Amino acid sequence: MAITNKQRRDLIEGYIRDHKYADLHVLAKTFDTSLSTVRRALNDLEADGIIRRHHGGASLVENNATSGYDFITQDDTNTEDKLRIADYVNSVVQDGMTIMIDGGTTTYAVAKALLTKRLVIVTNSLPIAALLNEVSACETVVTGGTLYNRLGVLCGPLCESALEEMNADLAIVGCGGLTEEGIWNSNALLASFQRKMIKSSAHTLFVADGSKLGKRALTLTTRYEPNLTVVTSGTVDKSLRTRLREAGTRLVVC
Repeated sequence: MAITNKQRRDLIEGYIRDHKYADLHVLAKTFDTSLSTVRRALNDLEADGIIRRHHGGASLVENNATSGYDFITQDDTNTEDKLRIADYVNSVVQDGMTIMIDGGTTTYAVAKALLTKRLVIVTNSLPIAALLNEVSACETVVTGGTLYNRLGVLCGPLCESALEEMNADLAIVGCGGLTEEGIWNSNALLASFQRKMIKSSAHTLFVADGSKLGKRALTLTTRYEPNLTVVTSGTVDKSLRTRLREAGTRLVVC
């Protein structure tokens, strides 16, 4: 399915936010498009004050670097939606379960909701680990890996290998977007870790506030499968509902 200019621009923006700088030719190769198309997208992003053009590439404007991406900044967005999602997840998690939780602000809200339960929680999120260590009755297992510091999460081969000997009842996973094609993440390393979480868990809940619906990101984490549940606070259109039903993926709208 061909992507629109707006979708391509969003993908390029996500790439630059992740990498802080991008070369023109790398962007063209990464997104399988022409140099002129990349230049137009960069011109639009520069006009919006998101990036600054340089000879042969572009860099993120630092005073916008945390807007919508920094963990603390994100934690103040769509708060009510995240709380509704967290309340639902809390209602289905039972004492004694082993849970995997990845990094992100919606999953952080879920972790807050689970503080009173006795669980084994495996996480790659340093903020979630710190929260659980301070005030919960949970046994917390933190993966190793390379620190992705803007979200305070660990990723990479060491992080993924930590899951190979583990087995969980449930994985609770965030995302960058949901479309009819599947579930997306703006970072390829984090998407790879999420796939390991899915494989190591009996069932996976993808938690996403309404702002994620209809959005693509850089990497397709997974297509819809019967062992997945999408938990969202948004209005899910008919075509996406149909796709989830056909794939056997459960949908919960909070």
